[in-house]
Amino acid sequence: MAQHHSDSHEHESHGSVKSYVVGFILSIVLTIIPLVIVMNDMVDRLGTLIVIFVTAVLQFIVQLYFFMHIRDGQGPRWNVMTLVLGVTILLTIVGGSIWIMGNNTVAH
Repeated sequence: MAQHHSDSHEHESHGSVKSYVVGFILSIVLTIIPLVIVMNDMVDRLGTLIVIFVTAVLQFIVQLYFFMHIRDGQGPRWNVMTLVLGVTILLTIVGGSIWIMGNNTVAH
């Protein structure tokens, strides 16, 4: 009886092979799209930045949904708290990097 309970719990916390393959393929496609656009200089600078931003957001959603299993809120509360901490760290790093790049001009 305990073995059956353990198996059902493991099934709930992990995705299927199909879901991992779909997530992997989506991740690869969302990585290749901005790479091709940047390497071939297909659009202007603003368009490139928009494509990179949109694919980054989609990549984030794919990672959360297919690999971290943040779905219908059935997981424990610490998953959401970890997500909030991760987003806070991400925004701090990105914002700080943009601030440093914008204010790193040397007066001649």
